[in-house]
Amino acid sequence: MQATHVTAPDGLKLAVQEWGNPRGLEILLIHGFNQSLLSWQRQVEDGALAAEFRMVALDLRGHGSSDKPLEKDRYAHARWGDDIAAVLRATALRRPVLTGWSYGGNVICDYVRSFGTDTIAGINFVAAAAKTDPAFFGPGRQNFPGMLSEDLAANIGATRGFLRACFERQPTEDEFEIMLAFNMVVPAPVRAAITARPPNPGDVLPGIRCPVLVTHGAADRILLATLGKFTAATVPGAKLSLYDGIGHAPFWEDAARFNRELAAFVRGANSTKQ
Repeated sequence: MQATHVTAPDGLKLAVQEWGNPRGLEILLIHGFNQSLLSWQRQVEDGALAAEFRMVALDLRGHGSSDKPLEKDRYAHARWGDDIAAVLRATALRRPVLTGWSYGGNVICDYVRSFGTDTIAGINFVAAAAKTDPAFFGPGRQNFPGMLSEDLAANIGATRGFLRACFERQPTEDEFEIMLAFNMVVPAPVRAAITARPPNPGDVLPGIRCPVLVTHGAADRILLATLGKFTAATVPGAKLSLYDGIGHAPFWEDAARFNRELAAFVRGANSTKQ
């Protein structure tokens, strides 16, 4: 593993780590709201993936070991796309597959809106927020108001509830403790700034011109599976992979299937001439 920091255009330091085959096909892993690059442990520690692919993950601004400014304008649409572009440049990723979980779907849309798809091989939307519409919201989001509280006890309780709602197949207690720890690293004002950003209208989806795989758990309680179906139906040529009995984190809950499908998708995306 190699760890570094990348400077965003507005001066923020973004924590970035790299694993796997330095000469392999490339994957950029983009985590979700309140999470961390540590969310991808079942991918970066997979021996088969590491032997074949070059995997890079970042802590999004406001998360993990990245800088956490409190001003709302530091979380505007364009900032996220600029961050991804900065990481691509700094790590010399030539043509990666962008793999975005949950809020990571918004980040990918922000990137595509600003930079298009010419520099990427494909996109894997993973239980991803590709459009903001309350019709797609699940009951697990009822924890969001408490997660913005400055009352620490209330904040912890709501964060625990949210994190439990992310999984149909629950992590072990040791795993849950680690996840709760990196969730609590995100300050309440940062959470508030992120959730206050303008809605993602889904405007970029019809114009995406690269291979797209949409991965979604059928039992997702954060973003309903109807969102995954909508995304797959809206992006030209996109393929949908639904996971029965799986919640908001298919890459964790059924890592074996997810890793096989990701590997196949990356190979296929890189063999496609756009």
